[in-house]
Amino acid sequence: MHRRQIPKEHLKKNTNHYTFRKKKEESRIFTQLLIFKRNQKMTEKKKEGINGIALEEMGIQEQEMKTEQKTFTVEEAVETIGFGRFHIALFLIMGSTGVAEAMEIMLIAVVGPVIRCEWQLGNWQVALVTTMIFFGYMISSVIFGVLADRYGRWKILFMSFIWGAYFSLLTSFSPSYVWFVFLRTMVGCGVSGHAQGLIIKTEFLPTKYRGYMLPLSQVFWLVGSLLIIGLASVVNPTLGWRWLIRIASLPGIVLLLAFKFIPESARYNVSSGNDKAAIATLQWIAKMNHSAMPDGKLVEPVNEKRGRFKDLLDPKYLRTTLQIWIIWLGISFAYYGVILASAELLEKNLVCATGGGRAEEAAIGKDAEELHSPCLCHLFAPSDYQVMIISTVGEIALNPLNILGINLLGRRFSLAITMGCTALFFLLLNICTSSSGLTGFLFMLRALVSANFNTIYIYTAEVYPTSMRALGMGTSGSLCRIGAMMAPFISQVLMNASFLGALCLFASVCVICAISAFTLPIETKGRALQQTK
Repeated sequence: MHRRQIPKEHLKKNTNHYTFRKKKEESRIFTQLLIFKRNQKMTEKKKEGINGIALEEMGIQEQEMKTEQKTFTVEEAVETIGFGRFHIALFLIMGSTGVAEAMEIMLIAVVGPVIRCEWQLGNWQVALVTTMIFFGYMISSVIFGVLADRYGRWKILFMSFIWGAYFSLLTSFSPSYVWFVFLRTMVGCGVSGHAQGLIIKTEFLPTKYRGYMLPLSQVFWLVGSLLIIGLASVVNPTLGWRWLIRIASLPGIVLLLAFKFIPESARYNVSSGNDKAAIATLQWIAKMNHSAMPDGKLVEPVNEKRGRFKDLLDPKYLRTTLQIWIIWLGISFAYYGVILASAELLEKNLVCATGGGRAEEAAIGKDAEELHSPCLCHLFAPSDYQVMIISTVGEIALNPLNILGINLLGRRFSLAITMGCTALFFLLLNICTSSSGLTGFLFMLRALVSANFNTIYIYTAEVYPTSMRALGMGTSGSLCRIGAMMAPFISQVLMNASFLGALCLFASVCVICAISAFTLPIETKGRALQQTK
């Protein structure tokens, strides 16, 4: 068979047609592929955009959550803000409360000889005046401590100054000895609230500055003591003791006007749940110091159970509290013992006899019977005021060493050393020496007992948390006044009967305090103030 042959022209035409259709089909497929890829890329870009926005939003939310989660405490705010102009103003105003307190407390040492002569008082009656001042201090100290933890430090401080100034002015109009004792007792009640000034200072100061600024506050007490002695040397012989009391009440009245520049403690505000007031106070301090607040939100636990006496006897603080009370009682006993003994030695003009081994009494123009009279009337001479001023200046003589010891050795060890040295110098008073030697011993004793007070004030304010800090200071102040109440009967009564016996008693108490200080369970050097138990 023969196959049919297709013409070449026809075959060529069919081949060209097939090729054209194939290319057209490939072009269409390629175009669709390009469109698909383009659409795919656009879809991916949209997804990337959506994912980017989502990630950005998530990042913002995460950052906001981090910001919201960031918190700070009052302690951290105080440390971040740091030391500045506010703290200088705080130091000057709250420190000046020490001037007013010193003038009121030291007043009896320079007024005692005058009222003894005016009302013909015996030794025990002069001693009773001091005892009743500290009795009032003791009773109201605990009350003010409880009220300060519950209602605020600033309110109690302000009220105590009004109280003290009012009754101090009334004292100058006392018609009799009984009225004098009663009104000075009321002054003691008011003065007990001045300790809130120290608490406010402590709660606002950064940790590293407390060991330096708080001991320097002793300068204000020194100024008050020197001021009242200097005024007494001029006013007593001219205008009389009543005008001296009126002048002594003026610093307290002036300070009432300055208190408006000091805010309530931010730590107290937080512990009572008033965070808004605490933040406003901290922001104001930061602005005044040209500093900044920490980022985040202020968070502190609210303590509804504030100012409870049983908290001081909690197992965590029981041993600390009992030992602190012993130390406060002993330090006050020694401090006011030195002050009143100085006045007694000068008033009775006791000078050690050469070759005697015991003090003999001598007075120019007075016979022996008058010296032993229960109503001895001997006013201070100008030289006596000079000796009192010299011994009083001793209160800051050891201040640099005290500050160094507190910050290097710690509060406990530093206090143990100064208490031991106080015991030694009490015994040295029995050595037969000249008037210059006696002045030197009194000078060193005043320096040591002042250092003791510096250290225990700082330690007590630091060891207790905010919820019971004022109560801790208040109860310690009460125990302190028990020692002060006993001191006049040792310095002004027992010392006349047995000079060595009185000195040995003072020294023994100081040794007990030194042991208590050394064995305190908590060291507060470099420790942040605790907000709650």
